[in-house]
Amino acid sequence: MRIYSSALTIGVMLTLLWPLSASAYFLYQLPDGSRLITDRVHYGPHYKLIRASREANNMGRYAARHYRRHSSRTRDYEKLIRHFAHRYDVDIALVKAIIHTESYFNPDATSKVGASGLMQLMPATAERYGVTDIYDPRQNLEAGVRYLRHLLVKYGNRLRFAIAAYNAGETAVQKYNGIPPYPETQRYVSKVMERVSYYSRWQ
Repeated sequence: MRIYSSALTIGVMLTLLWPLSASAYFLYQLPDGSRLITDRVHYGPHYKLIRASREANNMGRYAARHYRRHSSRTRDYEKLIRHFAHRYDVDIALVKAIIHTESYFNPDATSKVGASGLMQLMPATAERYGVTDIYDPRQNLEAGVRYLRHLLVKYGNRLRFAIAAYNAGETAVQKYNGIPPYPETQRYVSKVMERVSYYSRWQ
């Protein structure tokens, strides 16, 4: 839920243009790349205003465009994703949803904690699966999918547990016997599940 510096100014202008008694709808982009449709003006650096309208009818169409753009980026890795998903018996939509949430299909992505590549592998996970070049899409994808398979088996195919472990680690899921009460992890699980549903429609 990120917004750029101009968003505050725009938000103030919108508040003046639309009295509180009038109906207005706003489409914001958030830091994780997802989009929020709301009838409230949001301020601050985490909300980027994409569109404002008195009508809610077309808002879904503009939000959907965002997903289609991300979906189109899967084409570069479609064959690899399908290959490893089939090889290790992992849902293709789940693999795409994890990649979307982790790196937005950017093979050069690196997080501040050292997670890297398409599936944002931690160095220890990469080493565990024999990765020699963590930024190589093929190696990164194979290791990430193998790790997902491991998590699914470990948690008896309880998808939300596996997703939570991918984000917070197996120790955290074990400690709480389920999804940890970390806001970041809970948001992560919700985002991935939403995207699994989206990509499932395009298989």
